[in-house]
Amino acid sequence: MELRVLRYFLTVAEEENITRAAELMHITQPTLSRQLIQLEEELGVQLFRRSRHKVILTEEGLLLKRRARELVTLADKTKAELRQAEEISGEIAIGCGETGNMSFLSEGIRRFREMHPQVSFRIYSANADDVKERMERGLLDLGLLMEPVDVSRYEFVRMPERERWGILVPRDWPITWQETVSPEDLAGMPLILPSRESVAHELASWFGKTGDGLEAAARYNLLLNAANMARNHVGAVVCMDLGICYEGLEFLPLWPPLETGSVLVWKKEQAFSPAALRFMDFLKNLK
Repeated sequence: MELRVLRYFLTVAEEENITRAAELMHITQPTLSRQLIQLEEELGVQLFRRSRHKVILTEEGLLLKRRARELVTLADKTKAELRQAEEISGEIAIGCGETGNMSFLSEGIRRFREMHPQVSFRIYSANADDVKERMERGLLDLGLLMEPVDVSRYEFVRMPERERWGILVPRDWPITWQETVSPEDLAGMPLILPSRESVAHELASWFGKTGDGLEAAARYNLLLNAANMARNHVGAVVCMDLGICYEGLEFLPLWPPLETGSVLVWKKEQAFSPAALRFMDFLKNLK
């Protein structure tokens, strides 16, 4: 498969119309149609269901669309890195989980760009498992991950802040009169829990025997939608205190306290751009 043909395929997949896609790619419609047919023959699958005015991706086409985006993104990233001049420039891609240590990272980014203004950053927000997967595929340079996380395959910088766990609940719930909440307080209460398995194990240890009777109303990977569910009385969100005020919600810390750290990681023995290497060295010395 050629990258050029994958770009053709992605454009057709987005436009759902071969004629429009051909105009955008500045090629003729017959040429584009021929390229798509040859791609299907090469792969041995049907990628589109064609009608008079529209083309729709098959299941095989949807799979290729996901893979083609990754390949094209990685190719563009590599080309940009190879074209960098002696002056440090280019893009650094960082995956970030939800953590208050993002403020520390943001400060580092600001100070680094004061020294190297031609460097830009692309931030991908997801949980630790998603970030690690994209790092393994070479789509991200670094990842800001909430512990617990296995760092045996990574170089890392430990972030300065430890963050406390608690619950987000509607302010009209009686429990908001308390200063903290215990495992017994949460027994029988509908809970919105983090979906990461390793975090679930940490919380299970905190709940102890009380955890056997927990009511899991929902699970989440990022907090914004979970907070919306709490505001609509789906349940109490078990989460870290990110220092964000959510309208109509109150944060109550867990007792006994449960705290979590974060690490900024990058793969060992991986080839990085000069900009990424310089930023990693900068972070190691950032106070």
